[in-house]
Amino acid sequence: MERRIIHIDMDAFFAQVEQRDNPEYRGKPIIVGGKSWSRGVVSTASYEARKYGVHSAMPTKQAHKLCPDGIYLTPRFERYKEISKTVMEIFLKYTEVVEPLSLDEAYLDITHLVSRERTARSIALSIQKEIYDATKLTSSSGISYNKYLAKIASGMNKPAGTTVFHYDNVQDVLNGLPIGKFPGVGQVTEEKMKDLGIYTGRDLYNWSEEELIRHFGKRGAGLYQKARGIGTAELKVERVRKSVGKETTFNYDINDDVEILKVLETLSDKVSNNLDRHQFAGRVVTVKTKTADYATHTKQMMTDNPIFRGEEIFRYAYSLYHDVKSPEEPIRLIGVTVSHLSERTYRNLTIYDFL
Repeated sequence: MERRIIHIDMDAFFAQVEQRDNPEYRGKPIIVGGKSWSRGVVSTASYEARKYGVHSAMPTKQAHKLCPDGIYLTPRFERYKEISKTVMEIFLKYTEVVEPLSLDEAYLDITHLVSRERTARSIALSIQKEIYDATKLTSSSGISYNKYLAKIASGMNKPAGTTVFHYDNVQDVLNGLPIGKFPGVGQVTEEKMKDLGIYTGRDLYNWSEEELIRHFGKRGAGLYQKARGIGTAELKVERVRKSVGKETTFNYDINDDVEILKVLETLSDKVSNNLDRHQFAGRVVTVKTKTADYATHTKQMMTDNPIFRGEEIFRYAYSLYHDVKSPEEPIRLIGVTVSHLSERTYRNLTIYDFL
């Protein structure tokens, strides 16, 4: 089966978070990366700021010359990490083969999910919708048969875009692509290529592998392959699953314990099903709530023995919910997670697991 790789990239992530958390910033040019008079660099610029020519990695002093009326903010990395964790958890609901590149982007191998009835595009759109429902942030996705093509595709229709490269259209796209848009072609390499008359993917395609190796060393072979849409790099997955969780965002703020606990019980059963599928049990149960102003509250408890059954998870979640939920404050989100996982064995399970 042809591989299907998705590259998902959050749109102007840091700036979008700031605009979401601070409604007064919406529609305004936001530059995250320090005060305008500092010697820092731009981490992220909102799309409103990009209209002035501001972009990431630009010195903030230069950004201020281009956009003197912009709003310059110091990064809040802990906030970004919190939201990134939510996004990564969504990825893991679809596939275990995830390669994070940074807080705001990752590769996902969804080959096993694709069928005649379920296209790669529909899966990408489902992931993007789930990200938006959970965070109210948009993302863009690129889909292709290898990593570097998926990365190119994700940047072609921002924001909130979805782009697919197939074997039958990829060469036309690459031929028209400016050489600086190829992943791995930095500013120095781009200038050298232009000195050699290589301005587009078509120009690169016309060079032989031997010529490229002569001018660019070992990288020449990779450039030759990139011009032809060839990429074989596997996703780098260097992680052990540490938790299994489920959460839901309500359509309206809610303060009805009975209704919320019914949802929490359903979520506990879903976590149980996921644990059962992977043959895991866990020692720590965590309940998370989010209020109308996006403030997140969590409470966790360690169990006496590893657990995986829905009723056991809910028993702990029920107690934690009453500890973490303020009686006067409605919530917009509820979630439950089981962590400190281990494979289920005869040694770590209690006797009633086999009755």
